[in-house]
Amino acid sequence: MRAQRSAGVGLGLALLSAATFGTSGTFARSLIEAGWSAEAAVAARVGVAALVLAVPTVVALRGKWHVLRRNLRMVGVFGLLAVAGAQVGFFNAVRYLPIGVALLLEYLGIILVVAWMWGVHGQRPRRLTAAGSAVAVLGLALVLDLTGGGRIDPVGVLWGLFAGVGLATYFVLSARVDAELPSVAMASGGMAVGSALLLLLGAVGALPLHATLGTVNFAGHRTSWLVPIVGLSLIAAVIPYVAGIGAARILGARLSSFVGLTEVLFAVFVAWLLLNELPTAIQLLGGALIVAGVALVRIDELRPAGTSPEDHPRTSEPALAGQRR
Repeated sequence: MRAQRSAGVGLGLALLSAATFGTSGTFARSLIEAGWSAEAAVAARVGVAALVLAVPTVVALRGKWHVLRRNLRMVGVFGLLAVAGAQVGFFNAVRYLPIGVALLLEYLGIILVVAWMWGVHGQRPRRLTAAGSAVAVLGLALVLDLTGGGRIDPVGVLWGLFAGVGLATYFVLSARVDAELPSVAMASGGMAVGSALLLLLGAVGALPLHATLGTVNFAGHRTSWLVPIVGLSLIAAVIPYVAGIGAARILGARLSSFVGLTEVLFAVFVAWLLLNELPTAIQLLGGALIVAGVALVRIDELRPAGTSPEDHPRTSEPALAGQRR
């Protein structure tokens, strides 16, 4: 019963993370269309979010600073790939592709998560997980509407796939980080590293960091540039990173990454609500298949190890549960 409650909390956190992450493309597009570079939008987003989380991080680490020191390398990789890499890739993809399509490419990173858990940790995917992966990928293809008449820009596709690598890193590291390191410290530290790296690369001219501080067009209205910045930092960064890290610790990298696919649905809904980007019927069918794929993976997680021929003691969930914590 306690395990079920814990899984319920994990699923709730994962859905909260997905819903709030799903707003990022809408906020970012208003800045990019106003003349911001994608890298500048990312640097502002994670930099402000890191500052907001600085105080609760200090409180959470009181008496535990040694825990942060022994995890500095992991926090650095998290900031480099999971924060800076994923967001730069996604925001650049949004320049060339609809928000929903960019997110779908990014979430191909879930396949990398399954491959990582199999290749590195010996967690061979069982039949339902394999079926869920296939159904989810089919859903991604339908939402991309690959057979439709719309042209998919290859530059945007490459940026989206790069974001997928960063996303896979996010789920894997979030699930396997030191259990003594508070989620808020992991989020704040990673975002501080990510923003510092982007600012450094911008200062030496390796990345384009340019922004306009006038009004922007957001949801059909002219408003201050501060509105999407606050939205990006608080709604689309502080909440989802802390909630997502907590969810991955409870659910593990594989399941949390599949639940995270619902971000696509939330993002499409937000884009429809605020930007009037209405999904087609085939894209709605794809969304339904994504949910079905998540459900299959969740059902597989609930099955005890050893109930199918392909299970092996080395790859069972109980064996990995201790590693996750």
